[in-house]
Amino acid sequence: MPRDTRVPPLASDGVFAVTGSSVINAPPDKVWHTLMDFQSYGEWNPFVRGQRLVDASGRTSTSQTPSEGQFLDISPVHLPPTMGNPGLFGKNSAFVEITVLDTENYRAAWETAGPVPAWLLHSERWQTLTTLPDGKTRYDTIEVFSGFAAYLVQLFVGSALKKGFQAMADTLKERAERQE
Repeated sequence: MPRDTRVPPLASDGVFAVTGSSVINAPPDKVWHTLMDFQSYGEWNPFVRGQRLVDASGRTSTSQTPSEGQFLDISPVHLPPTMGNPGLFGKNSAFVEITVLDTENYRAAWETAGPVPAWLLHSERWQTLTTLPDGKTRYDTIEVFSGFAAYLVQLFVGSALKKGFQAMADTLKERAERQE
């Protein structure tokens, strides 16, 4: 049975999953704005240092307002996360398609796109915001990796990815709480 693509995958849907979360003392609209401001990532995000909307061939899109069906060039990705130079082999990248952009419910998802077949490597990432009873916002993110090469990704960069996801959650918290 096909999976409902409008809900996050389970960690058990793939070879391995990476997660991160934080509780942010800011309203969800403020956190969402920070999360969707891709151009500012270089100022605060030690994991995903930059990402930009591109067309299917990788050319920068004229509009940098995200929507479903658009492609993202996520680069550079620092493994391990750092605001400085990640060293030799520390810069990585990803080419993904936005599959869900639900601004009303503060949910965004994308999955790998491009020439690599899904049986070899596929990943799906979700980022969600939840308003807590005390007015704070919970940020949760998960990326599930599947396919044969996912075992290699887990072996070689799995722990660095885990650190990166949590570093992004922590610095999103810092950035959103500092914003006016």
